[in-house]
Amino acid sequence: MKPEHAWFTHDRFGMFVHWGLYALPARHEWVMNHERIQTEDYEKYFDYFEADLYDPRAWAAAAKAAGMKYVVLTTKHHEGFCLWDSKLTDYKVTKTPHGKDVVAAYVEALREADLKVGFYHSLIDWHHPDFTIDGVHPRRDDDNIEEQNAGRDMARYRDYLHGQVRELLTDYGTIDYLFFDFSYPGERNGHVGKGKEDWNSPELIKLVRELQPDIIVNDRLDIPGDLVTPEQYQPSGPMIKNGEPVVWEACQTLNGSWGYDRDNHDYKSPELLIRMLIDGVSKNGNLLLNVGPTGRGNFDPRAVESLTAIGDWMELHGRSVYGAGASEYTAPADTRLTQVGDRLYLHLFAWPMRHVHLQGLAGKIGYAQLLNDASEIAFSETDPDQAAQNTTPGGQPAGTVTLSLPIQQPDVAVPVVEIFLK
Repeated sequence: MKPEHAWFTHDRFGMFVHWGLYALPARHEWVMNHERIQTEDYEKYFDYFEADLYDPRAWAAAAKAAGMKYVVLTTKHHEGFCLWDSKLTDYKVTKTPHGKDVVAAYVEALREADLKVGFYHSLIDWHHPDFTIDGVHPRRDDDNIEEQNAGRDMARYRDYLHGQVRELLTDYGTIDYLFFDFSYPGERNGHVGKGKEDWNSPELIKLVRELQPDIIVNDRLDIPGDLVTPEQYQPSGPMIKNGEPVVWEACQTLNGSWGYDRDNHDYKSPELLIRMLIDGVSKNGNLLLNVGPTGRGNFDPRAVESLTAIGDWMELHGRSVYGAGASEYTAPADTRLTQVGDRLYLHLFAWPMRHVHLQGLAGKIGYAQLLNDASEIAFSETDPDQAAQNTTPGGQPAGTVTLSLPIQQPDVAVPVVEIFLK
């Protein structure tokens, strides 16, 4: 990654925002696909998109309070609806009852809050008349697909796709991050998928780099990007490609849905979300955590509750995340280690009975404290040959340091011990 991109691996934590017409049915952002909805039937949501509570400054404030440093907004999702005043289509927010350019207000609010600006843009477009029906298209089960595709021209759609990317990267000043979504070459549901030839990805990425030389671009154009984006899972370790470590970012949801999903109650606990963030940073990764605003444009109270809890933890423990990455030292069971320079951060996923043993750190620790309140943590090195008897614990392997913790866990979601290395 270029020096201009160093902010990304420093900041570690961002907000994804999926918002579009699908917020009105409130049944998942792929509702048009899942329910095989005809284009003309789906357009009723266009007619009723008022979004009267849309306040991007409130979004920015929520992201900032949660400890997030950048935000990525869906400028257009697979449904084809555009959240900016595109000159290339009337299927856009400025033609709805809302009537205003959502992207322009969003960019302004993020810059006011000193947050990095990210755009998501779908390569897929189920509304565009030239986008050919394939295995992920809502019309994939129709009997007359060949007939419907006869009048469609992907070359015209490519011009449209490239033209809209040009608009987004020209009209809104400096954009820090562009998240394309997504390529699916090969067969999908019995149909040929789409990949770099369909998008003309080499020319598209060339256009992006010309318009925004310092922008970060993800890996979903079916050609290499600046980072890889595992979705809805946590990698088991630092991500490697061709034997070399790569920059990566886990894309995660609060409840399994990206768009607002009213009846989905499968919310992850704030503690789990915090552990996911820590786990990623301990493996040199970022977390892009999604919120799906309602059809009126505000955040669901359940999302606000999660963000507030994360923010409470980050306020006390942010320095174990920002600028941090994997440590060369081995984390004990039920813990994760991150490191920033000569400071090592031990995140305790389970609170132990009194002692934590750290291998390979003998003679290397100058001081240790709980990060939430800067209260001292005692540490010692025992004779490896010491025999266990009654209240005397047995020795640990040579090179081990033992931390002595209080019986009561601090009242935080995940306690952290800050260790100052000599």
